[in-house]
Amino acid sequence: MDADSKKITGTWADDPAHFNRVSRRNFLTVGAIAGVGSLTLADLLRNEARAEQKNYASFEGTAKSIIHIFLPGGMAHQESFDPKPYAPIEYRGEMGQVQTKVPGVLFGDTLPKSAALADKMCVIRSMTHGEAAHERGTHNMFTGYRPSPALQYPSIGSVVSHEYGPRNNLPPYVCIPSLPNIYAGTGYLSSAFSPFCLGSDPAGGGFKVQDLGLPGGIDDSRFSTRRNMLTAVNQHFQKKEKSDLLTAMDTFYDRAYSLISSQQAREAFNIDAEPAALRDAYGRNTAGARMLLARRLVQAGVRLVNLTYGGWDMHNAIVPGFRGQMPPFDQAFAALISDLEATGLLKETIVMISSEFGRTPKINATAGRDHWPKVFSVVLAGGGIKGGSVFGTSNATASEPEDNPIGPEDLFYTLYNCMGIVGDKELMAPGDRPIEIIDGGKVRKELLA
Repeated sequence: MDADSKKITGTWADDPAHFNRVSRRNFLTVGAIAGVGSLTLADLLRNEARAEQKNYASFEGTAKSIIHIFLPGGMAHQESFDPKPYAPIEYRGEMGQVQTKVPGVLFGDTLPKSAALADKMCVIRSMTHGEAAHERGTHNMFTGYRPSPALQYPSIGSVVSHEYGPRNNLPPYVCIPSLPNIYAGTGYLSSAFSPFCLGSDPAGGGFKVQDLGLPGGIDDSRFSTRRNMLTAVNQHFQKKEKSDLLTAMDTFYDRAYSLISSQQAREAFNIDAEPAALRDAYGRNTAGARMLLARRLVQAGVRLVNLTYGGWDMHNAIVPGFRGQMPPFDQAFAALISDLEATGLLKETIVMISSEFGRTPKINATAGRDHWPKVFSVVLAGGGIKGGSVFGTSNATASEPEDNPIGPEDLFYTLYNCMGIVGDKELMAPGDRPIEIIDGGKVRKELLA
């Protein structure tokens, strides 16, 4: 594996430090509330209330939540959702194929469990854009926009957060396990619409969400006492100053305490509450734990969950790379779709698998594939998406779209439509500049049930 591959596998997959930037601290900071320091959550809520944009959706969509499964590094479409069994060996590669539940549709042979559920999915085989650099391709697939030197665009998670706000005392936008890249953030929107990040991997032993529990030395009684003390101080100043601002501030603190003390919020992240048999079905590994937690979160009320898995920048040795990483993914993804369907959540939850681009048509000299944005695959399921379908095709060597090319702007416009958000609604960027949520996109009705 070359240096670039190591960078993706070791950094972007689980510790994307080179993508991260300084931003607000994460959503719930009990230590600052119960002890000394600033009340980060209250600041967050106050900023949200001050934002000029109004939070509303334009119509009722077919989906209430989205689970975005992002495979960082650029997953090869040829080895996954668009194999080419009749192409020459230097194009099709060494891996085999498996028949899906949809007649005539094949997946790569490391996806047998997903293939058995292909009737629930729409496989887009004609995704295309022109960005061959990781950062720029990632920007496209989180925002629906091409990168611009003049403006940072918000991710779909932050837009959904902006339009709808929290539900059931839970943050509207959650990243598992951490912010995967800067393009998953708020862009020109207020930091109030940033994702809440777990801070640790749910697959790890003793998993605990950062800042969601009381810190050492602070029990429930002391927590309540400090809240009562704060109330008394606020009441004193309200009498002295008779200021509406103080009343408003007290409201922010009340909301902050309510969120942190919510048993429902804590329980949503409690993956250990799941039956052992279901945990086994997902797989007791990184892919399984992350996807099971994503299901718990959307079931509890989170509107958009972004999770990352693996490192797919396979310039070298693509066959062992897929054989090592894809089977746990296949098991977890199939379990997720089955679980969502069994609980009735699939009807109102879109699941999307994406990556920043695909890989080159020909196997290279080091038995891998290089960056290729001209055509690649995205998988959708649930939430009003047409199951058992294939949208678009690539040509015989998987080098470019054969028909129905679709870019990020149409994909994201369609996703927003499913969520009940008009894609060309204007939001306000700095300097009172109106910017459309998606510029130039349209609903691709062929993707919809």
